[in-house]
Amino acid sequence: MKHFHKTRPELREWILATTRAGHGPMDVLRLMKEAGYDAPQSRRAVSEVLDIPLAALNATAPRAGSKQPRHPAAPQMSVGEHAVRVTTSVDTPIVRVLEGLLTGTECDDLIEQARPRLQRSLTVDVDGRHQTDERRTSNGMFFRIGESALIQRIEQRIAALVDIPVSHGEGLQILHYLPGQEYEPHFDWFDPAQPGFTAVTARGGQRVASIVMYLNTPDEGGGTAFPAVGLTVTALRGSAVYFAYDTGDQSSLHAGLPVDKGEKWIATKWLRERPYQR
Repeated sequence: MKHFHKTRPELREWILATTRAGHGPMDVLRLMKEAGYDAPQSRRAVSEVLDIPLAALNATAPRAGSKQPRHPAAPQMSVGEHAVRVTTSVDTPIVRVLEGLLTGTECDDLIEQARPRLQRSLTVDVDGRHQTDERRTSNGMFFRIGESALIQRIEQRIAALVDIPVSHGEGLQILHYLPGQEYEPHFDWFDPAQPGFTAVTARGGQRVASIVMYLNTPDEGGGTAFPAVGLTVTALRGSAVYFAYDTGDQSSLHAGLPVDKGEKWIATKWLRERPYQR
């Protein structure tokens, strides 16, 4: 294992050159790990050279209670008496298309329970605050964990499917898109280089996976695109797309494509590495 007490000029230049080439802080740390550098000292060097709070980089290190999901495996997984078909598998980024994750009745009930509570959808800004963002033009709402028998059943199904406790999940979010509305390309993981990273990951740590469930079938458009692999997942009622990622995983870039005709309803579940609830 390589150790250093002060960032050497040649290492400093390598870190700067690597980031100028388009690699994020987590890519730099991964490359340093592969080269045999000590992880804590690598984080200190990256913090110093890139002027990123050390606390933010330390927050990306595995901690007690951290858990990674089990990726659904083709062709089919059973959760109790509920069968989920895995119709598409991609390894980079990790993507699984899940057919039949929700029943038609569950889809309808989620829409009806969410409809009266819809508001303009928010994103998390660089300081960890929620804000409106022109890149995300839907309306949405959040259910509380275990809020109803329906929510409990879906949360437990997801937990069993990916082997992540219900306690590691954020509240189920319902989003409604009308024609022309979309969510432009983005990442679901939180960027350690942003000043709000420590605040947004203080409870539950980093996001490790997402599940987007389609509650209806739009007349045209509205799929989920993964530009790195040229993949678009069609929005089909009852199906879902699961994708997992490491911090800094550029291949996990994805977008909610515009609805061309009709409307789109989805339910999104974000999974954290540690228990999220207060």
